[in-house]
Amino acid sequence: MQLKLSLVLALGLSAALSTSLSAQSTKDGAITPRILESLRKSESKSPSEQALHNAIALQGMKDFFVNPKRPRELEDKFSIEVKSQGITDQKQSGRCWLFTGLNVLRAQLMAREQSGKFFFSQNYGFFWDQLEKANLFLEGIIETRKASDDDKKVEWLFKHPLSDGGQFTGISDILSKYGVVPAEVMPETASSNDTRLMGQMITRTLRQAGMALRKAAAKGESLVQLRERKEACLKQVYRILSLNLGEPPTSFSYTLRNAKGEAISTDTYTPQSFYQRFVGIDLKDQFVMLMNDPSRPYYKTYEIDFDRHSYDGRNWTYVNLPMEEIKQMAIASLKDNTMMYYSCDVGRELDRSKGIAALNNYDYASLLGYDFTMDKAERIKSFDSGSTHAMTLKAVDLDASGKPTKWKVENSWGEQSGVKGHIIMTDEWFDAYTFRLVVNKKYATAKVLELLKTKPVQLPAWDPMFAPDAP
Repeated sequence: MQLKLSLVLALGLSAALSTSLSAQSTKDGAITPRILESLRKSESKSPSEQALHNAIALQGMKDFFVNPKRPRELEDKFSIEVKSQGITDQKQSGRCWLFTGLNVLRAQLMAREQSGKFFFSQNYGFFWDQLEKANLFLEGIIETRKASDDDKKVEWLFKHPLSDGGQFTGISDILSKYGVVPAEVMPETASSNDTRLMGQMITRTLRQAGMALRKAAAKGESLVQLRERKEACLKQVYRILSLNLGEPPTSFSYTLRNAKGEAISTDTYTPQSFYQRFVGIDLKDQFVMLMNDPSRPYYKTYEIDFDRHSYDGRNWTYVNLPMEEIKQMAIASLKDNTMMYYSCDVGRELDRSKGIAALNNYDYASLLGYDFTMDKAERIKSFDSGSTHAMTLKAVDLDASGKPTKWKVENSWGEQSGVKGHIIMTDEWFDAYTFRLVVNKKYATAKVLELLKTKPVQLPAWDPMFAPDAP
């Protein structure tokens, strides 16, 4: 009797659950019992499928995507290559844009001065970058003080008070204003090599100050009073930076040496005079940023609102072009022994251990049963792909007809990564995942120079293409 009662109760409960699920799934578009049953039946129950489930549960999917037919090696020989010495390492920080920009400049310095291995201080530039970004955020809060809390720009500002990441605008904004120093003058610290905690503390400080500014503005405080509050916050940020990175020097003595260690010159400098002596170029007006964004019309100039590193700097402006035209300017620069600031979606289809970026590195279809087929424009529009990392473009290999077959970049992940600190990219990968290239205007085409005279199309700071280069 007890067994029968239990069976009746069980059947009743099952029916109730089924009825309940059906009732909950009556809305069009909901997952219904029919759909669930279809999903369950779509999964194979074969022994080989179970073995695959077991293996992935233990070690994850990554190794199962590796294509056995991938290129195991791309010859490290290029028809055009700019020589450089020394590989940098950004460690656990998002300063790739700064390392890249300074790597371009140090290569020019070593070639021009015929010096030995030389490095600029990334830590020095980073200190001022973080302080300027803090001021930019606070001024943004003051500018939007009359907007509602749910205003899109207000929301964006509080989500992104500052970060390690950036673009070439940071190179032009920060270095032009504060100058540069050799690495020995302001070396790396524990916090410059691992910026996470320091960044969290500055972010919390800025958000707190931002809220206080909005409250003060709502009570009717004047612009002068609000900026006094801003300055008080900047003192807090300056202290955090000083504790973690050290105080930047105002003057220093330095001896530049040749490859044999012999002195070339010895002098006392300020960071600004060192910049004039050993960089000496106009970073704000001498260069143009080229972009390949097929989601928007080509042959137009675009400007990104609030996308700069300092309040008195310039918003990021670029010319959108087909990839083939960008490549021709890149080749012209390399032929003239000049490396370039370059950024891409570095993690996509990269064999990190080999330092090879190729479209056939991974086979997704064999495991998943389908492939990823979106084109570049669709990947951009859907936030699936965008620029994530900046490196230094230094080499290209051309075939007999002058067409590029592969490219080489100097990275900032240390000498042990990739190909002795470099990544080699197939031309097909270059097309698919390259986004930004900064070239000297003397390598720009007449068409590009004319486009720079046109009024840029304004885009919002939250546009899908324009996250900072950071890994």
